[in-house]
Amino acid sequence: MKFKTKNGKKGNIMNIARKIGYIYQREDKEREETSLVRSFGRGGYPRFHLYLKMDIKNQELIFNLHLDQKKPVYPTRKPSHSQKDSRFPWRITSDKIYKGAPAHSADYEGPVIEEEMERIKEALQKE
Repeated sequence: MKFKTKNGKKGNIMNIARKIGYIYQREDKEREETSLVRSFGRGGYPRFHLYLKMDIKNQELIFNLHLDQKKPVYPTRKPSHSQKDSRFPWRITSDKIYKGAPAHSADYEGPVIEEEMERIKEALQKE
């Protein structure tokens, strides 16, 4: 679920993450966004996964929120140099994650996601 809010005097992404109860996971320089997570289950899953991007020009925070249901599962083999890429459409990225392969089961909408979105908005309004 995507939503936007005004940044105002909220500060940098790390301060925003602390304020809304999320922890830093990694930076995606390609997409210019930060990956943050908030676990509420044992073992780290299920967990909320939030991509946060700052739009400096419009002074907005752009949120992309979903709920990871289980740990990512990646293909067990990758193509060798002799095999055609069309048989194995995924490719490994610098994060050792296969692009083009389904990573995990996630919910992108629904009442749980909407409640979390409202909680985030309320936390950001408190100064």
